[in-house]
Amino acid sequence: MKQGQIRANGLDFAYLEAGEGPLVLLLHGYPDNAWTWDRQMPALAAAGYRVVAPFLRGYPPTEVPMDGYYDRATLALDLKGLIEALNAGQPCDLVAQDWGAALSYGAMAAFPELVRRAVLMAIPHPTVTARSMASPVQIHRAFHWWFFQLPGLPEQAVPADDYAFIDYLWAQWSPGHADRDHIARVKQTLSQPGAVAATINYYRAALNPALQDPALNALRSRLEDPITVPTLALCGADDVRAGPMADQASHFTGPYRFDVVPDCGHFLHRERPDEISRRILAWLKDA
Repeated sequence: MKQGQIRANGLDFAYLEAGEGPLVLLLHGYPDNAWTWDRQMPALAAAGYRVVAPFLRGYPPTEVPMDGYYDRATLALDLKGLIEALNAGQPCDLVAQDWGAALSYGAMAAFPELVRRAVLMAIPHPTVTARSMASPVQIHRAFHWWFFQLPGLPEQAVPADDYAFIDYLWAQWSPGHADRDHIARVKQTLSQPGAVAATINYYRAALNPALQDPALNALRSRLEDPITVPTLALCGADDVRAGPMADQASHFTGPYRFDVVPDCGHFLHRERPDEISRRILAWLKDA
């Protein structure tokens, strides 16, 4: 596995890379980083793929744009720019979890020509997410969304006591799963200048239109278009997001399947790495 850097959508992105062949792009979520895929990358590379896992906008060593936007339209352009830069604009396969999945729904709706097949994990379509927020269990699950809207306090709370907030989220979302070494890598990412505020700003931009790039309003209107890209959606059976994800098929007009993975939670690719790798490979090969 090697590391690289590339410029896309006006930003310098760092990434991990392995293998040769057709491109598979792996997108991480929060609180996480590109190393989250270190158990899938060897399997995909061995199967004949070139696998690239970028650190998303604001996650060092990717650039942290201090005055930049973090709204879904900006993130969709990040994905578009990465595919264009890494794959000469040719369609690639896409695997994404959490925020990686959230931004991929919109990017695939707006730019379907850039993705051949996709596997999206652990986060529902944003329209379904918004609808589910009226549910008490989902409000409880998404408490950090509301907490992160506060000014200043989240930036203090997240790094306090050796990033105990990050330990808490991983333990709550994937109970019983021990991943100490990887979580230490996540904390190292967040300890870099500007990273805590940048990663929180994803959530602020999601709920506050004033933090969404007004120049991208036309693109923003396309993020909810029906998705034609063949898509496999996965969620752990112990993740409360499985309920809303079971109700999102209407947003897909191309081939679509939703599978619940038993005995695992939100970070299913970390909890059941071999099984998730097999499921990804089976979907990508089922063209």
